[in-house]
Amino acid sequence: MSEPGSALPEGFSLHHYATIGSTNDEAKALARAGAADGTLVWADEQAAGRGRRGRLWRSPPGKLYLSLVLRPDAAPPRAAQLGFVAALGLGDALRPLVGPALPLRYKWPNDLLADGRKLAGILLESETSANDGVDFVVIGIGVNIVFAPEDVEFPATSLTANGIAGVTPPMLLAGFARHFADWAVRWREEGFAPVREAWLAAASGLGESIRVRLERDTLVGRFHDLDDDGALVLDCLEGRRRIAAGDVFPIETAEAAVRPSRRRFAPPQDDGNL
Repeated sequence: MSEPGSALPEGFSLHHYATIGSTNDEAKALARAGAADGTLVWADEQAAGRGRRGRLWRSPPGKLYLSLVLRPDAAPPRAAQLGFVAALGLGDALRPLVGPALPLRYKWPNDLLADGRKLAGILLESETSANDGVDFVVIGIGVNIVFAPEDVEFPATSLTANGIAGVTPPMLLAGFARHFADWAVRWREEGFAPVREAWLAAASGLGESIRVRLERDTLVGRFHDLDDDGALVLDCLEGRRRIAAGDVFPIETAEAAVRPSRRRFAPPQDDGNL
């Protein structure tokens, strides 16, 4: 497999592994040891990959497994916006490869959908310094290139399943780094506004009825907006809610009309896919 190192923008460095436990764990270890902003960790296969809230997922060859170390000079709420920056970078890297026939949409807070199915996921992890500032952020990315998992909670897909052939992890890695670098410059210089605008322009479910699963409850309402910090703004029967973390699922409009806006739930099995 060819290395994309020579195609990376200035300021990026690459660590490539055939097999690793978790690219995010390795990136965090490198960051704690002083790795610079722009350090990339890429693996052909993971033995202990995970997603949000520590969920495990299948990580055999055939996907892009990538983590990026960042050292933003920003408070934690602003640093969290880098997840949206990464989503835009990944979307811009994929669109020229998939063409206009396969619509790509951003699913709040950390997924990229192709024709309504999960094509990629993004995981943000960070550690703070002694003065409660951000020491580093690690952005983990998983993209289904050759295959997608089955029997998952949210339907998944892959590039191959959509008739997209010839895309390799090195190709996608290099494209992501270029587009992420461009969006990161805009984020640093112009703030979150252009990132928010671009994300909303391709947001999945905006203006539609959705179900948002929180840690202990589930809310049903209309996806109204993304606020200036990146939180989801949900219009429920009881009023407008600002949601900082949760899992979003689409629902039918008729279903939303008869369901209460909050209900208890039993924790489901994980979808097994970043």
